[in-house]
Amino acid sequence: MANTSVSLLERLQDRSRPDNESWTRMVEAYSPLIRNWLKRSGLEGQDADDVVQEVLSVVFRRLPDFQRNDQAGSFRAWLRTIAVNCLRDFWRARRRRKKAAGLGSGTDEVQEMLEQLSDPASVLSKLWDREHDRHITQYLLQLIQPEFSDKNWDAFVRVAVRGESAKDVAADLEMTLNTVYIARSRVLTRLRQEGRGIVDSEFSG
Repeated sequence: MANTSVSLLERLQDRSRPDNESWTRMVEAYSPLIRNWLKRSGLEGQDADDVVQEVLSVVFRRLPDFQRNDQAGSFRAWLRTIAVNCLRDFWRARRRRKKAAGLGSGTDEVQEMLEQLSDPASVLSKLWDREHDRHITQYLLQLIQPEFSDKNWDAFVRVAVRGESAKDVAADLEMTLNTVYIARSRVLTRLRQEGRGIVDSEFSG
């Protein structure tokens, strides 16, 4: 990674230096998350692939203009809005085609889902927030793992993720207690750097 002090979001927003690798990572990170939500609306197969591609295309075009504010979760809310709009456009087009063919639209449940996702205070939007942070945090952890030794990574996972006693982990891994805390701190620092502006979680807050 060329500059570990710059987050994935910041690298993508800097169009003065094209970064295909970072965009590939964005696609890898977000495609499964978006597709999972499309599946809940009844979209699968090629239809889901098309909408995922449209969402990510809009993100790519508009990302340089995205302004992160001081409110936690501004990026995931911005992304949710784009996903809702793209999905709404898809169902509107399908409804028009069905109406032209004399068929019912059958999209009442989808419309209700879209209305809930448009409301940041709704239960469904809060579920989006939780799933977004959990999914992206796990992706970023996988991304940065090769930067650390197996022992240091194991210490981090056991203490920060599983909640094991740092003292017990230090004894089990034959590390000093201070070394365990340093390993945990270094991984969290990298996670926060890479995810800055994108994810708000128990690790990156």
